[in-house]
Amino acid sequence: MRKSLVAGNWKMNLTVSEAVDFSRELVRRFAHADISDRDIVIAPNFTALFPVSEILRGSPIKLAAQNLFWEEKGAYTGETSASMLKSAGAEYVIIGHSERRKYFGETDETVAKRIRAALSAGLASIFCVGETLEERNADRARAVVETQLSGGLEGIDHDGIGAAVIAYEPVWAIGTGMNATPDQAGEMHRFIRDFIEKRYDKTIAKNIKILYGGSVTAENIDTLLGMPDIDGALVGGASLKADSFEHIVKFRRE
Repeated sequence: MRKSLVAGNWKMNLTVSEAVDFSRELVRRFAHADISDRDIVIAPNFTALFPVSEILRGSPIKLAAQNLFWEEKGAYTGETSASMLKSAGAEYVIIGHSERRKYFGETDETVAKRIRAALSAGLASIFCVGETLEERNADRARAVVETQLSGGLEGIDHDGIGAAVIAYEPVWAIGTGMNATPDQAGEMHRFIRDFIEKRYDKTIAKNIKILYGGSVTAENIDTLLGMPDIDGALVGGASLKADSFEHIVKFRRE
């Protein structure tokens, strides 16, 4: 059985001191938990990465960044490279989130560059895909996700994809309080796994983690993780509440 993964994307929330305090609380809550069959990841703001990494040291919680730039160094004001993230303690990086696409003009091409840079540096990518409500209503959800997968994985070989995680986040469900039904989410996760099998092979498709994201809460995690192809969650707002995040991480299928 695939090991599950729950990642908390803190987005642009929490100052350094707040992130440190909250990380301490999470470490305390998971210190003696029976979670050997799952991975826990949190993604604070860039400014908090290193101090949070110090808090997480020796704990079961791993650190992620929320983005990266594909060049190693140079005159790119405001950007952060993969090696800089690794030196700050990150093991994962979120790439291609719909908010990056919407507000900052990221494309499938730039997403692929970021994924390749992350993998070259030994960072595991959490690669986000998902359709808008208009695209779903136009019966284009699969076509949109397939295009994002094809473009984002351009140049990624069998070894590279083995170090990646895919997160299906329907754009219409992010931060809206809406979420895909278990059947909708399960169908798209199956489609993504089938895509990976066709592009790579059956073993990679069987082992790759595919997460669901989009208004994941303690109240709906049971119905979502009840679907066989959903391996965990990329959690937004609920990851900023210790009780909710703990419940989501510790949830187990019957």
